Amino acid sequence: MNRRFGSTLLALCAAASLSGCVVAVGNNSPAAPVAAAANPKLAGMQYLYGSAEADAISRQGWNALVSFAADRVRRPVLDSVVLDRASTLDTPRFVSCAGKRPAAVFDVDETVLLNLGFEQDDLTGRPGREFAGRWRAWEQGDGRAVLPVPGAAAAIAELRTMGVTVIFNTNRDDAAGSARAIEAAGLGPAVHGDTLFVQTDTDTGDGKDARRWRIADRYCVIAMGGDQLGDFSDLFNAPGTVLERRARADAPRVAALWGRGWFVFPNPVYGKALKGSADEIFPADRRWHPMGEQ
Repeated sequence: MNRRFGSTLLALCAAASLSGCVVAVGNNSPAAPVAAAANPKLAGMQYLYGSAEADAISRQGWNALVSFAADRVRRPVLDSVVLDRASTLDTPRFVSCAGKRPAAVFDVDETVLLNLGFEQDDLTGRPGREFAGRWRAWEQGDGRAVLPVPGAAAAIAELRTMGVTVIFNTNRDDAAGSARAIEAAGLGPAVHGDTLFVQTDTDTGDGKDARRWRIADRYCVIAMGGDQLGDFSDLFNAPGTVLERRARADAPRVAALWGRGWFVFPNPVYGKALKGSADEIFPADRRWHPMGEQ
């Protein structure tokens, strides 16, 4: 095959993004390699870590949170936004704020900081690698391969200027590594046992309520932020179908809290939200096909 013609075909393959397009260039030239299958997490990563839309949504959330907190700081607040020990989602009750200073409580990963280094390695590394060891190494690292979530640094600084104590409640295990990452993202200080709580501070596994209650015993928590519903209450972690989880978030008295004390930030990369078959997601009575097609 003529080398110039072969180069033209290669260029056409690349332009068309044809992963299976193979062109031999010259009699002894090897076939062009077939592109590796895309990581199934890529679309979520494109959105969260690369898109202007995710940037805008994050800033929108942080702006709303700061406005809400400013309103709460200006006037007496009777109750925090932390559900108390006797609460249910149908009959929520909140920890009292009597005599307490204001605070805001945030999850860490993909709420205040973006784990760019870890996720890039996950995208480009060898498939099937063991997760726990890699995550442990990431937690214990220098924390430099992170960025703050868009809008988080300015919002956290503004909260502190208002006199609101900023507290981080994470399911990371390593307190020192967590503090390094938070500092590296420009979001510190984070002091373990004071303004930073990690999973090993309680014996409740992934549940965060025990740590939330410790914080709420000391502070009037006026706002919370997270990327998973468990960042607001362990009641959301109960087993259930996709529709049952959605119904919990839509419970009338819970629904009133979104954007009014509870603030959710986007994360299409990992977590409990990424579940459900097509049949679970799309209600049977809302199906549609063009006329004549089944």
